[in-house]
Amino acid sequence: MMFLQMPPARCIPIICVFSLFLVGKAARYEPDWASLDTRPLPKWYDEAKIGIFIHWGVFSVPSFGEFSEWFWYWWRSARRTEHVAFMKKNYPPDFKYTDFAKDFHAEFFNPDAWADIFKASGARYVVFTSKHHEGFTNWPSPVSWNWNSVDIGPHRNLVGELAAAVRKKSLRLGLYHSLYEWYHPLYLMDKASGFKSQYFVAMKTLPELVDLVMTYKPDLIWSDGDWEAEDTYWNATHFLAWLYNDSPIKDEVITNDRWGKSCHCKHGGYYNCADRYSPSTIPDHKWEKCQTIDTHSWGYRREMVLKELMNLPSIIKDMVTVVSMGGNFLLNIGPMSNGMIAPVFEERLRGLGAWLDINGEAIYASNVWRVQTENGTVDFRYTARNGTVYAIFFGDFPFILKLTTPKTSVATKVTLLDYPDKPLKWEPLTQSAGLLILMPVMPPSPGNSWTLKLEGVA
Repeated sequence: MMFLQMPPARCIPIICVFSLFLVGKAARYEPDWASLDTRPLPKWYDEAKIGIFIHWGVFSVPSFGEFSEWFWYWWRSARRTEHVAFMKKNYPPDFKYTDFAKDFHAEFFNPDAWADIFKASGARYVVFTSKHHEGFTNWPSPVSWNWNSVDIGPHRNLVGELAAAVRKKSLRLGLYHSLYEWYHPLYLMDKASGFKSQYFVAMKTLPELVDLVMTYKPDLIWSDGDWEAEDTYWNATHFLAWLYNDSPIKDEVITNDRWGKSCHCKHGGYYNCADRYSPSTIPDHKWEKCQTIDTHSWGYRREMVLKELMNLPSIIKDMVTVVSMGGNFLLNIGPMSNGMIAPVFEERLRGLGAWLDINGEAIYASNVWRVQTENGTVDFRYTARNGTVYAIFFGDFPFILKLTTPKTSVATKVTLLDYPDKPLKWEPLTQSAGLLILMPVMPPSPGNSWTLKLEGVA
């Protein structure tokens, strides 16, 4: 296998990349953060609330160890004891990481079946790994010769197939893309120069981003791998100015905040800030928490055990907490190298969707209420939508429920979303606020959480 060798005819020279930023109508946004950060976030994203994250690549073949998507780095650079031992035990001494690609068969990959699961989960958008830090592209990138899913491994355009499948289910398409690659020679050359040269950006990163935009027209670009260099090295503001002004997705596309090591939680579209970001107070900017069902990895691990996975109640509570604080919830799975989604992941996703079928009106297109929770014997999160307040509670189902925050009126009506046509009996707790609610008898819930709809409260 010839790794990362790019024939001159397929390379995109620097002048071709930057010429893309000079065509079209006059720019509405300038290539600087002061201008780009004024762009309003397209409203579909805030209304969607829930997405599915998918980490899939050559790393799915060894599928071993904590954060398995970093396998190459753990083995080659960090020389982690467990990874070195794993390779010594299972592979010959001359085995190279790039040899894993030929075993990335994806023989059971059925994009329509995947899309069916994602639709059933209640998610409104899907973010798929187009390229992780290993550099392997899941589409026929013209600047990743012989290190892509068409030239080797599956011999299929994984991005293209999944894009078509999720759109048939009316889901939004997001594409994860790593700006950097651990061992690409051009990146290593730029890094050695202190990032004073930009060969990798001009010949690899920007051509790939532009190709993804022009070919697949994603609704969301989830950038990553930016933390070793500033946004000026990545030419991030120039790319985003083109994206927002002249690209075919300029009106609907969403971006995150990973465009340079000083950008996190400061610049970009919505803020990721950090993996599993969990703010203690409501951020003043739209944000997203990416969370993974396997608490030890984003990519698939063959050695994972049940106790290391989030169960359905913990997923729902995490999601509700995020939404109550104005965030979106991006839930990750790692498919197997053969293209199968582990049944335990599918179970979690379908369980989430079943809960949302009943309780979704408290989640989708909801807003932050004046409080998010309150002290008491029952654990609550509040959301609001169109003047209605929702109290989502977790744990054991109570016989009588006390809420101390809502201010009631003669028009107050309380229902449980499981039985929306049956108003519940209630009485005011005090003259100023609060109410006691007589709850119905309920069977056990797999999600261990329920939603009260409070109309006519303030």
